[in-house]
Amino acid sequence: MSDQDLSTGQSGLLDRRSLLKGTAGIQASGVFPAVHSADPIVLRYLGTAVNQDKAIAEKFKADTGITIQYVAVTTDDVTKRAVTAPNSFDLIDTEYFSLKKIVPTGNLKGIDTKRVKNASKITSVFTEGKVAGKTIGDQGTAPKKVIFLEGEKSKVFAKSPTQYMSLIPTTYNADTLGIRPDLIKRPITSWAELLNKEFKGKAAILNIPSIGIMDAAMVVEAMGLYKYPDKGNMTKKEIDLTIKTLIEAKKAGQFRALWKDFNESVNLMASGEVVIQSMWSPAVTAVRTKGIDCVFQPLKEGYRSWAAGFGLPATLSGKKLDGAYEFINWFLDGWAGAYLNRQGYYSAVLETAKAKMEPYEWAYWMEGKPATQDIKSPQGDLLAKAGAVRDGGSYEARMGAVACWNAVMDENNYMVQKWNEFVAA
Repeated sequence: MSDQDLSTGQSGLLDRRSLLKGTAGIQASGVFPAVHSADPIVLRYLGTAVNQDKAIAEKFKADTGITIQYVAVTTDDVTKRAVTAPNSFDLIDTEYFSLKKIVPTGNLKGIDTKRVKNASKITSVFTEGKVAGKTIGDQGTAPKKVIFLEGEKSKVFAKSPTQYMSLIPTTYNADTLGIRPDLIKRPITSWAELLNKEFKGKAAILNIPSIGIMDAAMVVEAMGLYKYPDKGNMTKKEIDLTIKTLIEAKKAGQFRALWKDFNESVNLMASGEVVIQSMWSPAVTAVRTKGIDCVFQPLKEGYRSWAAGFGLPATLSGKKLDGAYEFINWFLDGWAGAYLNRQGYYSAVLETAKAKMEPYEWAYWMEGKPATQDIKSPQGDLLAKAGAVRDGGSYEARMGAVACWNAVMDENNYMVQKWNEFVAA
């Protein structure tokens, strides 16, 4: 993802709990304090619009009395603000790949895991780069490389786990190609199919350079043209080879479109103008809700993964800092995780999310089992009919097959320049 779609929705109601006052109570018990009515806290939440969900803000306010004030900017501007204006937000929602630019400035505070009740339950995908004990692909900016800091005020990443985290994970997923099986009518098993001449004029790739080039690298490797030591950090020669492959395909008429916008990807697929393309999981869901067969296709070479998380500005202190920790604790407590899982994302703490989901929902979304009843979005839209199985199967099957992670390369400026040559070709 760079701008993954997160639809807004209704706020559900949690069972009422006995409420304790003060941060000590939260840390000890995970129960949220009484509503801060006398002296309300407002947290300015910087991120992209797609990750700012009205239902989450409403539910958090209902539970705690703390207001989330969304500040929506582009992915690039999230990073720019973090680097140049760290006093302009109280919480940042950013991707792990941006940390290589932000952390060296000293503008992020190391998050003290001793103040985060469920820190030890954060999935091992982030802390160890493992799924069910198995090490997964870590090319690009795998979260395990950047999630720990040496201290609260550190400007460098720790080589092994510490008490301080750079970001607390919010959402993540493993991306692949979307296809129209009704129009292709044969199995698709490899990334190489994106450049198969059979789909000339009916293929599309996303036009966000840092992600598009990773998809292209998956294709180059799958075609047997080259094996990259790290798809997420190419040399100039590797960038040249990747872009040359794309330009040749484009000149031969392979691409119907280079899409930038989520809705554009949905429309291309729903109309049948495109039958195979770079796609995001919620976009596949959006096509399906129109009653059109669309699949997020597992491929033998694996997935390109992405991950986002919450960070705190170094200057945050006092009541606002307490409020930010309260939000992190609330977010990992289950309601938000269940809400995100129901949209096809994955949550940071699986155990608490599971407790807030119906067993049939968990079985469908996380265990890869056939749905025993219709699967609906948080807004009540039908996502899958009884009997359907989630694309990619279980959490272990999907996250366990990650090949690489979204990244910002050392040669990023050169890569963007070459990508623009591809777009202009």
